[in-house]
Amino acid sequence: MDVHLIDGTYELFRQFFGQQKRRGAGPAAEVAATRGVVASVLTLLAEGATHVGVATDHVIESFRNELWPGYKDSSGVPGELLSQFGLLEESLAALGVVVWPMVDLEADDALASAAAVVSGDPSVSQVVIWTPDKDLAQCVDGDRVVQRDRRTGVTIGERGVRAKFGVGPASIPDWLALVGDSADGFPGLPGWGRRSAAALLDHYGTLGAVPDDVAEWDAAVRAAIRGAPSLAAVLSSERPLAELFRDLATLRVDRSLLSGTEELRWHGPTADFGATCEHLGAPELADRAERIPRS
Repeated sequence: MDVHLIDGTYELFRQFFGQQKRRGAGPAAEVAATRGVVASVLTLLAEGATHVGVATDHVIESFRNELWPGYKDSSGVPGELLSQFGLLEESLAALGVVVWPMVDLEADDALASAAAVVSGDPSVSQVVIWTPDKDLAQCVDGDRVVQRDRRTGVTIGERGVRAKFGVGPASIPDWLALVGDSADGFPGLPGWGRRSAAALLDHYGTLGAVPDDVAEWDAAVRAAIRGAPSLAAVLSSERPLAELFRDLATLRVDRSLLSGTEELRWHGPTADFGATCEHLGAPELADRAERIPRS
């Protein structure tokens, strides 16, 4: 069997900025993004998915905001989008799908945690993490744990991660520490770019293995990195900052999130799903759910 782990935050943002807004029944509230995510999950189930989990950032802020003041937060996020996180979580629960609304940790941490648990199950053929987020590339394992972009349909395994970033999955936090991650709000180190970071980490693997003195770098690495002496000086002087950024980019694995793979099996919608669909202005979604065979 395959296990499908969905980045609900990414999907909600994608639907919010890509769907025509529609008002729900009752108190005026935007619901189109929620409706779009629910419809997308229903499509996945109709295509044969049997084990599904969705992670959301119930609160955008996390413990990482205490580590770095510029880390992403809810400022600038439209209120009409923020208001739908709770609605999405309730709607998916009514559909009968396992949902992880994250508060102290992030949705990415939940996806990493679930992937770590289910990938160890010999009955699982493949774990598909549905997000293009760079952070999640660190969870990829061969072709057993892969990333898939719902929008483009592109799937990447370990070879795809190397082709895209120039390093293997285990080096992704170190790579992000050097180049930064604008989506998460940390800048990386001055002068370091994708190619220089890839050349360094493809050889050393981790920042901790890189000598401070460029004279101690492997000759092939020095030759491959333009401006190696100045970049080495930046890394040496800013190493504590690089380690902080690496910590920000490293996903936390909490195995208590999930007891096992069978917890993710979809058994059909709950009795509340019909009313939920009425509120979303899409009663046809309830009919679609009833027509999907149960595993």
